Amino acid sequence: MKNAYQNLGEFISDLERAGELLRIKAPVSRDLEITHITDLASKAPSGGKALLFENVRESRFPVLTNAFGSERRVCMALGTDSLDSLAERLDKFVKIEPPKSFGQLIKMLPMGVDLLRFFPRKVSSAPCREVVYRGDAVDLSMLPVLKCWPQDGGPFVTLPVVFTKSLETGRRNAGMYRLQIFDRNTTGMHWHIHKDGSHYFQEYRRAGKRMPVAVAIGSDPAATYAATAPLPRGIDEMMLAGFIRRKPVQMTRCLTVDLEVPAEAEFVLEGYVDPEELRVEGPFGDHTGYYSLIGEYPVFHVTAITHRKDPVYSATIVGRPPMEDCWLAKATERIFLPLLGAVLPEVKDFWMPWEGVFHNIVVVAIDKEYPGHARRIMSALWGQGQMSFSKALVLVDSNVNLGSPRDVLSTILNEMDLESDIFISEGVLDVLDHSAPEPLFGAKIGLDATRRRPDEKERVHAGAARGDMPIPDEKTTSKLISSTSKLLVSSHAPPLPVRNRVLLLNFARDGKTPGRRVLEKILSKGGLEAFSIFVLVDPAIDLKDYSLVLWKIFNNVDPARDIIKRNGRIAVDATKKGPEDGHAREWPDDIEMDPQIVRQVQRRAKELGIEAFL
Repeated sequence: MKNAYQNLGEFISDLERAGELLRIKAPVSRDLEITHITDLASKAPSGGKALLFENVRESRFPVLTNAFGSERRVCMALGTDSLDSLAERLDKFVKIEPPKSFGQLIKMLPMGVDLLRFFPRKVSSAPCREVVYRGDAVDLSMLPVLKCWPQDGGPFVTLPVVFTKSLETGRRNAGMYRLQIFDRNTTGMHWHIHKDGSHYFQEYRRAGKRMPVAVAIGSDPAATYAATAPLPRGIDEMMLAGFIRRKPVQMTRCLTVDLEVPAEAEFVLEGYVDPEELRVEGPFGDHTGYYSLIGEYPVFHVTAITHRKDPVYSATIVGRPPMEDCWLAKATERIFLPLLGAVLPEVKDFWMPWEGVFHNIVVVAIDKEYPGHARRIMSALWGQGQMSFSKALVLVDSNVNLGSPRDVLSTILNEMDLESDIFISEGVLDVLDHSAPEPLFGAKIGLDATRRRPDEKERVHAGAARGDMPIPDEKTTSKLISSTSKLLVSSHAPPLPVRNRVLLLNFARDGKTPGRRVLEKILSKGGLEAFSIFVLVDPAIDLKDYSLVLWKIFNNVDPARDIIKRNGRIAVDATKKGPEDGHAREWPDDIEMDPQIVRQVQRRAKELGIEAFL
């Protein structure tokens, strides 16, 4: 396995040699068409293939998408045979102890030499500056920036490595923040309040100074990945890239701002952000599968565009998972397990199901040592870096196989006492969470599915008796449900042999009846005692598509408002909320492609060479 790609071109060549690249030579549009083709590929078995669109109607530059969109490709990008082996490398550095003898020091010397490879190197000669545009020559329309989804506010740069520098410490940050193209030389700068770029922006704002910014598009894959990584503030992401590559990232000084960028990048945008200038940005079809709403964000003024002689524009498409970003998240999950374990040694593994879009649910496996240990870990994680944005935490014992979703679900539904093992708290939420009554802050839920220790109070296990009850047949269940409320239009009981049985329900809202009122009726309805958990979803949801149902549960539920507990049973409203539920915020639409684009791509499937993805 190759340890380091010097640039994106080397990675593309390797992808092609490995049979992981599809060249699309037929003309395509950057407006929606590339997105739909990429969406089909990313949802194909094993993530389809990376796509190189060689003939983009609106630009002379080719476009690469889905390059990280499978486990094999993300491992190739990071130069490793497996994500776990990369994590093991990191674990060795995390656990370094001071040498106690000269012999131990000698043994550590190779590791010290390896450490030197982490640090970025400055170079003067830079392929990213082979072509230069400054001043009036700057025109962002030359780039094949994609309009991804029908309701998007415009074209967005989706895979940028955005470089900023702290005004107070001089430390560099490389983050990934989308850029909406406003005109020939300005874009939005969508950094969230918890990101380092936003923190540094506030430093410049307090000082009343312009903030220099540089953006690399199409850097080597390790540098691109590093920009997405949840590193502690002040740690240079290019050092992480150097660690992954086993080779330093070569950096070069920008022409119009005091910043450095990867010398081998395909494109570089240089410029500044005025701390007092904000502009409306969005909407944008986001990785949650919903549109993120419009808001005011800083404006990036581009003072120079530079690029290689024959550059490739790199982009990612996000939307309803699974998509390319799910594999980047899987890399983070594996790579950062040793760092989480260094802070909380009890944590032996963790898993972020893609249905939870990274921040909405995390399953954590621990070695439980004392009463209340699981609750302590929940509190610790909610106070730990970007883990603090997790809305739901599920704790299981370390012998549970997190690689088997069915085992995890069975453990939760068998072990939990639904009355005592559910913990509702409050805290900061991700800006993309749309289900909370207020933005950025709301309810969180912790589920303790660890086994009770001998010195802990035993579970009541109200679900145990129900697990022995006969389940009503489908016809009987349907009658019971329809007699409870005419708004309940269908039901389905997943065939799981567990203590706490689940009944899924389609709820057709009438704009007047709160979901909570219907849930109360269900919990008191005779004949349904065999079920412990009831879940409402919208009528268009296929109740037998469990991944889709879980996606709705993880995204559409405010734990304080939408979960009712009664005598060891719970009812959950995972439908779209409205004023009748006390939800005053705008509820975003699900992301869906324009049907005309869908039909157009289907007609051209043979010409495009994508029949395998349909």
